[in-house]
Amino acid sequence: MVIWSEPAKSDLRSIHDFIAQDSKYYAKKVAQDIREKVDILERLPRMGKKVAELLGEENIRELALYSYRIIYETKADELVEILIKGDATL
Repeated sequence: MVIWSEPAKSDLRSIHDFIAQDSKYYAKKVAQDIREKVDILERLPRMGKKVAELLGEENIRELALYSYRIIYETKADELVEILIKGDATL
């Protein structure tokens, strides 16, 4: 099961709102693409790479999409929590 932390939900809204200033179409597309990428974690929770800044933290991983990092934590019972979604340059 994938759950979103409140900061991650807020980040997704901020990403959408920022892009929507220029294009509502692309804002919706990017937000949907992020959600679809995260949905894959339901089946493949360890598919992301380890976060470089957190050496030794096997359960904190990240996925990349466009210029965004989707940082998440795998927990017991195949639970995945989306922690942060930032617009860091990859």
